[in-house]
Amino acid sequence: MSRSDLSTPDLGSPDIGDSDVVARLLADQSYHIEFNGHLTNHVKHAVVALAGLGAPPERIQGYYDNYVRMTTYGCSLEPSRPATGPITEATWERFLGQRVNFAGYCAFFDRQFGELGMPEVLRRYVPRLLPGWTGSFTHAAIHLGWGLDAGSRFMAVEGLAYLAFSYVTDHPDRTLPPQGEDRTAVDSLLRIAGAWDADRDTLRQWALELSADTPVGIASGIHPELARSGLQYRIARTLGEGHPLIYATPAWLDGCDPEGVWEQLYYASTLLYLAAPGDFVLLHLITSLHGLEQIARRTSGVDQREFQLNFWIGLLGIVFSGGDFPRRAKLAALHAAFNGAVDAGGERAWEPDWRHIVTRAIEEDEEHNPKLVYVLRRMWRRTGRRSIYRAAAGQFTTTPALPPSFEEPPTE
Repeated sequence: MSRSDLSTPDLGSPDIGDSDVVARLLADQSYHIEFNGHLTNHVKHAVVALAGLGAPPERIQGYYDNYVRMTTYGCSLEPSRPATGPITEATWERFLGQRVNFAGYCAFFDRQFGELGMPEVLRRYVPRLLPGWTGSFTHAAIHLGWGLDAGSRFMAVEGLAYLAFSYVTDHPDRTLPPQGEDRTAVDSLLRIAGAWDADRDTLRQWALELSADTPVGIASGIHPELARSGLQYRIARTLGEGHPLIYATPAWLDGCDPEGVWEQLYYASTLLYLAAPGDFVLLHLITSLHGLEQIARRTSGVDQREFQLNFWIGLLGIVFSGGDFPRRAKLAALHAAFNGAVDAGGERAWEPDWRHIVTRAIEEDEEHNPKLVYVLRRMWRRTGRRSIYRAAAGQFTTTPALPPSFEEPPTE
């Protein structure tokens, strides 16, 4: 399959699939998709981001080799696992979210690619998998979308397999009619932030009690391994329980063309990130949005609004799961500062700033940072140099410490 089979409208990114080193690394099948239980193997995400930022092949290869030996969590990757049985058209939905037979799923989707071709595989399977995009803390959607972005056949295979393996629904069937007359995604953020301001203690207690009641969560169908996570368990529990603020359908979703909605979602996600710069969880909203957009642009027969609605639900579920939400006054002040702000003088005038940010990103051990820079530099170019994306691109994160629950062995 050539890169042209995975084409998407030119959004300003370099052709990251041309390097032999990149293509070889993205096709590598040596390592399992997770390690130390449910921690995601991010190394291919880093390869895509580093290549997109123009890192030389030796740096990309070196990063890959180092990550395999020792991730930023202090442990190495694990070798790929053999399939435990065949996955077929008749059985592929039976094991969704059960965290079993990842290799079997890879073999199934690889076979389907060969028989049906990529466009038909995406059209046939993505709609069923889309509501589970928050599973594995959005990394399955990242893996598929970034693999498509890079033109990597096997990374796309892995991404579909990972969506099935780690599926946790965000329950789009629960959507409610619009509340209020929000004209933009920021209007919705400000309205929801206002609701948190008015009743923060109650909402925080609701979220904390959900995450604390592990037996109830597992009885509801959440996989026991996620209870070991903390973060992934909280997200699954929050979306499993639901809240009216999460499921009110945004009026702007149908009142704006899909291109405009994508831009609104990037702006809103970046605004949230600037409200807590360097926040590891909020950073994932930006990088997973890029992944979902790449999938949406290649999945025929599905309205892009379905992807955008699922992203919005997942965004709110992820933020709510932490038992907090940025204060309305802070979001409003940031919006006032950045709404309409554009870096004047043309792209060349800002080359030194971007050179410094990109150089820092390429030298990072924490792969989430080059991913952040890759997406936000793309958005800066795509939107005519909106200042918010340059400002946020330099706000790097650090690898969070694993919770005490990781002192216990994995459940799998």
